[in-house]
Amino acid sequence: MLYDNHGRKINYLRLAVTDRCNLRCFYCMPEEGIKFLKRQELLTYEEMERIVRVFAGLGINKVRITGGEPFVRKGLMGFLWKLQKIEGIDNLHLTTNGTVNTDTIAELKDLGIKSVNLSLDSLDPKRFFDITRRDCFEQVMATFEQLLKHEIPTKINMVVMNQQNTEDILPMIELTKDKNVSVRFLEEMPFNGAGARPQEELWNQAMIYNYLEANYPNLEKLPDPPHSTSKNYKIPGYRGSFGIIASYSRLFCGTCNRIRLTPTGVLKTCLYDGGVFNIKDLLRAGATDAQLTTALLEALGNRAKDGFEAEGKRDNNISESMASIGG
Repeated sequence: MLYDNHGRKINYLRLAVTDRCNLRCFYCMPEEGIKFLKRQELLTYEEMERIVRVFAGLGINKVRITGGEPFVRKGLMGFLWKLQKIEGIDNLHLTTNGTVNTDTIAELKDLGIKSVNLSLDSLDPKRFFDITRRDCFEQVMATFEQLLKHEIPTKINMVVMNQQNTEDILPMIELTKDKNVSVRFLEEMPFNGAGARPQEELWNQAMIYNYLEANYPNLEKLPDPPHSTSKNYKIPGYRGSFGIIASYSRLFCGTCNRIRLTPTGVLKTCLYDGGVFNIKDLLRAGATDAQLTTALLEALGNRAKDGFEAEGKRDNNISESMASIGG
């Protein structure tokens, strides 16, 4: 089993397979996009598979594939099938913006994917376009319906943004009335390619909760699973549930069980750190599995206590796009 220097068990890897995305959500990147990586700068699928095998041998049993948008990278499904066969990996998950070919959903079911997180910030086509700068709302909703049809556990991730989509909070809750879906409301973070917005412009977790409680005074608190990033609730009589993720307030840092790998191979032991070391460089320099293990253990032995400490140790302010670090 893997533990960090604070005694926290580490069993979860978030693996970003690409920095590219076919949307241009303004809270993630500028309208003109970001400077995307050249192919040779990315980890190959073979390199990622090797890394996962090494990590699985150390106690990592949950992997979430992220991006960018994972399906923008060709050959993703073949890679997922290979990951599913790695001994020790018994929880394979995926985050997507839902612009995928809906035929892919049936294969994800056959693959045995444990859950899909669907990024969806509005149920209104116009607001969806204003946020994403792309006209593909109907495609995303078709993906959502296919996920439900194939009974793949689905969570909708909605970033709550002042004067942008707060009108969608209640409609999102109503999705849970007759659909077996979990909606998670996230605080907006500064990973947008430009840096943090003024604090007064943000909706924090307390504001989100107070708004929900004012409209649903009978909301019911649910038990939070171990290592949960969200505080979870449901409306009595509704099929689904909802949660609030304090992604900017970072209230869940004390139980964090995850590490992250960017598309270029940078290991991040915290979302807010600047990167610990580049595992791709080690691989391409001929590192053995034992040397990879040593590097990982050393990184976990010097892990920040929380996101605030990790941010404080950075050499520069946060300004990178979420697409480049995997979320």
